[in-house]
Amino acid sequence: MNQPPAIAIVGPTASGKTTLALELAARFPCDIISVDSAQVFRDMNVGTAKPDAATLARFPHRLIDLITPEQRYSAAQFRADALREMATITTAGRIPLLVGGTMLYLKVLREGLADLPPADAALRARIDAEAAQHGWPALHAELARLDSQTAARLRPTDAQRIQRAIEVLRLSGRTLGSFFAEQQSASPPFRCLTLALAPGDRGELHRRIAQRFDAMLATGLIDEVAMLRRKYRLDAGLPSMRCVGYRQVWEMLEGQMPRGELRDRGVFATRQLAKRQLTWLKSMDKLHVIDPLKADAATDVLAATATHLA
Repeated sequence: MNQPPAIAIVGPTASGKTTLALELAARFPCDIISVDSAQVFRDMNVGTAKPDAATLARFPHRLIDLITPEQRYSAAQFRADALREMATITTAGRIPLLVGGTMLYLKVLREGLADLPPADAALRARIDAEAAQHGWPALHAELARLDSQTAARLRPTDAQRIQRAIEVLRLSGRTLGSFFAEQQSASPPFRCLTLALAPGDRGELHRRIAQRFDAMLATGLIDEVAMLRRKYRLDAGLPSMRCVGYRQVWEMLEGQMPRGELRDRGVFATRQLAKRQLTWLKSMDKLHVIDPLKADAATDVLAATATHLA
C-alpha cells in the first residue's frame, strides 16, 4: 500500500479506451502513457488512431512518435521507457495512466522479461532469406518440429515472432518456453489498477471496428501510406508496415489486392486483432473488467479509479 498508484486502461481496438482515458485525465491528476506498438511511429497518424493535435495539446501522451517507420521498437524498450516515464510522473506528484491495446507491452510491464539471447542481425538476415525463398509458413512448420509449444501460439504468417523464435533456437539450442520458465517476476513498483474493457456485444464491437476503418479511409489512410513510401525506405516486412490497415493498403498499392477489396480486408484484419486482444485479456489476472458498451461504463471507471486513489 506504500507504493505509488498507477492506472491502466486496456482492451481491444475500438472499445473506447481513449475516450475513457481522457475523461479520467480531466477528473484526476493523471498523465497519459501510450501502450500502443503502432503509435510509436512518427508520421503514422491516421491508421493508428493517434490523438489529434488539439487533444495532445490538452492531454500530452508519452511514448508516441518515438521512432521512424524504418526502425524497430521492442517490448523490452517499452518496459524501460514506461518505467522511466512512470517514475517521472510520480515524482511530479501525478499519476501514471497507461492506455492502449498492445497486450504484450502490458504483460512485460507487469511481469518482467525473460533473459533471452540478444538479437543477431546476420542470423536474422539469413532467416529472412529463407523466408523469401520458402515462405513464412515453411519456417513456421520448422518451428513446430523444434518448439511445438511456441509454434502453436503463432500464426504461420506471423513473420516477426516466427523469426525471433527460430533465432533463439539457433543461437541457444533452447526453446522460448524454457527461457520463460526461468523468468523471475519483476512487477513494477506501483500499485496499479488495471481497467480491462471487454465488450459484451461482439456484434456492436464489430460495427464500431467497421465504422472506424471507414473513417480512416475517409480521412486519408491511403494517402498516408503513399506518403510514407515516398518519405522513408520501407518494405512490407518492417513492423510499421505490418500494422493492421497499413499492411492492407501496402498490398493494394503493390497491386497484390484489388482496391475494391481493401475495405473488407482491413475490417476483417482489425476484427482478428480485436479477437487476439480479448484472448490476451482472458489470460491475465488482477483485472477490473468493464463492459464499455454499457451506459454506466464511464461511471464504473470513475468510481473504480476514485476508490483506488483514496
